[in-house]
Amino acid sequence: MIGGNEAMTPVFESSGLRRKAGFTLLEVLVALVVLSIGLLGLSGLQTGSLRNNHSAFLRSQATVVSNDIIDRRRANRDSARAGDYDIAYVEATPSIDCAPGAIGCSATDVANTDLFMWRAYVERLPGGESDISFPLTGVAEVKVRWGDVRDGNKLELVTRAQI
Repeated sequence: MIGGNEAMTPVFESSGLRRKAGFTLLEVLVALVVLSIGLLGLSGLQTGSLRNNHSAFLRSQATVVSNDIIDRRRANRDSARAGDYDIAYVEATPSIDCAPGAIGCSATDVANTDLFMWRAYVERLPGGESDISFPLTGVAEVKVRWGDVRDGNKLELVTRAQI
């Protein structure tokens, strides 16, 4: 019987207290495994995003380069219609006979200078190749090929423009 002068002392079970005190080592390890799998997935997404962004950048550069040679052809229209700007994939880049901006250059010299500078831009693309044709229809066709970083295949951009 409990009297008025006796203090009540709490009774604890030692096994129940230990179980509720905190995390076990197993719970911490499971949490670390789940976190590491999530971080690996996140890094995979980031890597894929960077690869796709670089591929889009290369496509944009190919578009800029294609439009550049079309503008150069329009500036030198007679030479373009004469076929001075036509060049095949396997054909060697013409040499420069006249310095860019020099006085006294012929239209063919300007076309060769334009092709030389333009091919240098195309070759900055990974595996960059180019082809320009001007069929009798009056529509110039510019093809730029480069290696894609996503799967290693060659991509080709074809641009057609009225000259």
